Amino acid sequence: MPNNLKIGDLAKMAGCQVVTIRYYEREGLLPEPARSDGNYRLYTGKHLEQLHFIRHCRSMEMTLEDIRLLLRFRDTPEENCSEVDALLDQHISAVVNRIEQLQSLENQLRDLRGQCRSARAAKDCRILQSLSSETDGQT
Repeated sequence: MPNNLKIGDLAKMAGCQVVTIRYYEREGLLPEPARSDGNYRLYTGKHLEQLHFIRHCRSMEMTLEDIRLLLRFRDTPEENCSEVDALLDQHISAVVNRIEQLQSLENQLRDLRGQCRSARAAKDCRILQSLSSETDGQT
C-alpha cells in the first residue's frame, strides 16, 4: 500500500478531484492525514482504500450519513450488520420507486410527443399548446 501520498497523487489514484478529498475530510468520512514538516497532508493506502469505498457508495447514490454508517460497520467487523441490511432495503425501495416515476415520466413524454407528428408553425404546435394547458392554474 502506498504511503506518504500528497493530495494530488491521492486524487489521481482515486480518480477524483482534490476538492472532493478535502470535502470528505471536512465531513469526517476520511481520517485526518499526517502532516509533513512542510505542513503538507500525507495520505496512506488506508486513505486510498477508504476513498474508493466512499466513491463506490456515492456511485450508488448513498448519502453521507449512509456512508458514515457503513464505514462504522466496516471498521467494527464483529457487530451485527442488520442495520446495513435495512439501509440497503431502503435504497432498493427508493430505486424501485424512482424507476416507477421515470417510467411514468417516459409515458407522459411519449404521449406528449404523440400529439405532433409533423413540423408546423410554433403557434400551431400541439405539444406547446398541451404544455401550456397543463400548467394553467398550477404554480
